[in-house]
Amino acid sequence: MLIRKQIAFYLSDIETPVGRVINLLLMGLILLSSSIFVAETYPIPHSVRQSLDVIDAGILIIFIAEYILRFWCADSKVKFFFSPFSLIDLVAILPFLLGVTNIRFILIFRWFRILRLIRFIQLKIFFFKINTEDGVIFTRILFTLFTIIFVYSGLIYQVEHRVNAKEFQTFLDAVYFSVVTMTTVGFGDVTPLSEIGRLLTVLMILTGIALIPWQLGDLIKQLIKTANQIEMPCLSCGLPFHDKDARFCKICGTPLENEPEEVT
Repeated sequence: MLIRKQIAFYLSDIETPVGRVINLLLMGLILLSSSIFVAETYPIPHSVRQSLDVIDAGILIIFIAEYILRFWCADSKVKFFFSPFSLIDLVAILPFLLGVTNIRFILIFRWFRILRLIRFIQLKIFFFKINTEDGVIFTRILFTLFTIIFVYSGLIYQVEHRVNAKEFQTFLDAVYFSVVTMTTVGFGDVTPLSEIGRLLTVLMILTGIALIPWQLGDLIKQLIKTANQIEMPCLSCGLPFHDKDARFCKICGTPLENEPEEVT
């Protein structure tokens, strides 16, 4: 019982050295796995491709072991299984679980591995010492946009490369198409041919219309709020900016004893 609690703690901990190393290692493996998938969209020697496949298989085994450990450590197995994070983890290991089916169908799921980074967004903020509200919001916006563009690019590449290899030769071609589509610029120089590709294009447009203004709106609101604050660092938690009439830190409640300095 104690071992299970310790494992559960370190799999979610970002404060202690052990927990930070474990979570940084998992985050690095996700990025490495995603980089391998991108590299394989380019013409590379067969020997290099085989080596990358071996590395990716090893990463997949680690992901499976992590999922099993998280499931074992969960107090409520049903709640864990249907939680958003565990569903993302499950999608990431589906290529292994569905290994007996059509390989072309399986490859689509590999692009969802980057979604596992959502679990580590708090760690990234902690690791890079981002402690202001607008910095956190800005980081989340960039991360959200990067994740959506990456997943859409991977999916459109996977479904279009086989039928439209001339326009979707590499992952960069897919990224170009995703950015142009989501921003509703629509140059029209790249056009999907398959029905699934056209459906993905519609989803990209809807995502761009709904998500980007919403995320940028949150950022603008926070920037306006920050503009009305002054530099008055908290001696306890270090939060640098507070409202002009603040007497206590809004994060930790410590009295603000130092003299405020107007932001120029």
